[in-house]
Amino acid sequence: MPGVEPKIMNQDEWNIDVADRLHRLPPYLFGQINKLKHEKRVAGVDIIDLGMGNPMDGAPEVVVDKLCEAARDPRNHRYSASAGVLNLRRDLAKLYERIYDVQLDPETEVIATIGSKEGFSHLCLAMLGPGDTAVVGDPYFPIHVYSVAIAGANVIKVDAGCDEAFLQRVQHVVENIYPKPKVLILNYPHNPTAMTVDDVSFFDKVVDLAKREGIYVIHDFAYWRTCFDDYKAPSFMQAKGAKDVGVEFVTFSKPYNMAGFRIGFCVGNKEIIRALAKIKGYYDYGIFQPIQIASILAMREGEQAIADQNDIYQARRDILVDGLRKLGWELDSPRGSMFLWAKVPEKHLQGQNTLEFALRLMEEAEVVVSPGLGFGENGEKHVRVALVENEQRIKQALRQMDRALNKGIKMPSAQKTPELADEGKLADDVLM
Repeated sequence: MPGVEPKIMNQDEWNIDVADRLHRLPPYLFGQINKLKHEKRVAGVDIIDLGMGNPMDGAPEVVVDKLCEAARDPRNHRYSASAGVLNLRRDLAKLYERIYDVQLDPETEVIATIGSKEGFSHLCLAMLGPGDTAVVGDPYFPIHVYSVAIAGANVIKVDAGCDEAFLQRVQHVVENIYPKPKVLILNYPHNPTAMTVDDVSFFDKVVDLAKREGIYVIHDFAYWRTCFDDYKAPSFMQAKGAKDVGVEFVTFSKPYNMAGFRIGFCVGNKEIIRALAKIKGYYDYGIFQPIQIASILAMREGEQAIADQNDIYQARRDILVDGLRKLGWELDSPRGSMFLWAKVPEKHLQGQNTLEFALRLMEEAEVVVSPGLGFGENGEKHVRVALVENEQRIKQALRQMDRALNKGIKMPSAQKTPELADEGKLADDVLM
C-alpha cells in the first residue's frame, strides 16, 4: 500500500517452512555420537570407532585398476543409463545363477542402484504413500523406517525374529490392521542383531504368507556374501514364487569393500522393478560408468577377495566375542553380517540408556559403539559393535573398555539423556 514501509525480516525472525515429511521423521539419535566423535578427533584423541559399519579394508586391486583405466576413457564421462548398463545387469544375473541357482532376466528383473540404501529409499517412494503401511521387525536398520516415513506411509513394528513365531506375529498384524499393510520388510543377515535364517524354507513360508494375505516383500540382503563358519546366507529369490511377491536388494559395499563406490542392485518382481526404474528415471542419470565397469570385474574375479575378507572379519569377530564376554557382556557369535549385537550388563549401564552409555564409553574409553536405542525400542540394553578395525586396534579397544568399565575408574552417575539433534535431521552416515 502507498505510504506503508514493507517490513524487512532479520535472520532470527525468518522461519523456513519445511515439508511435513521432515517432521514425520524420528529424532536422529546418532547425532550426539557423531558430534562428540568429531570433536575428539579434532582435539587429537585417538578414537577407536566400532560404531559405523564402514569397511576400512580396500577394494580388490583388480577393481581399482579397472576403475582407473575406465575413468581415463572420455566415453565413460557422459551420463549413463539410470537402470545400469546391460552388461552389468547381465553379470549380476549370472552371479545369482552361479551362487543361488536363480534365473533372472537382466532386462526386466535386475536394476542397478546407487547403493542399496538409495534403491530401497526410492522403492518406498514408488510403492508407498499416505494411507499405506509397512511391517518392520524391531530392532531395525533405521532406513527401513525412515524411508517409509519419507514416502508418507506408516510403519507397524513387530518383535524381530527369524522363525515361525516371527511370521505368526506378522500374520497377526496383517489380519488385524485396517487397511491391510502393503509391504513386509525383511533383512537377513540382520542389521543390527546379525540374526540369520538357516535355509530357504523360511523364505518359502514368507512367500506363502505374502500370497495368502496379498502383501509385497522387500528383502534387504546387504550382507549376502559376508558369512562365516561355512554358513551361506540363502537368498529370498531362491524361494518358490518369490518373484511373484517381492524383490531383493544386494550391495557391493560389504563383500567387495566398495562402500564409497555406491553400487547395488534390486532384483525380482518385474513390475516392482519397473516402478523403481520409473522413479529413478526422474531422480538420477545413473552410476558413473567406470564404477559399473569395475563392478563387472568384481563379479568376475572377486571371489577370492570375498573369501579373504570373510576370514578377516571372522578373526576379528572371534577376538571381539571373547573379549566382550570377558567384560561380562552377553552375545552370540554371529555367522553373518559385520556386526556383533551385545547386551550390556546393568553394572555397566549404571541406570543410563544405551545412548547415554555410548557417549560415556567414548569419553572414558575412547571407543565408539552404536547404541541399541537407535535401532528401535527392542534395541535398548544392547549395543552394536562393528568388525571394521584391525585386530590390534580391536584388542586395544577391549583393553580400554575393560580399564574404564571394570577396574575402578570413576564413571559419572546416570545423567539426563543428552538433548537430541533436531527432529528430522538426516546424514549420510546414519548407521550403514
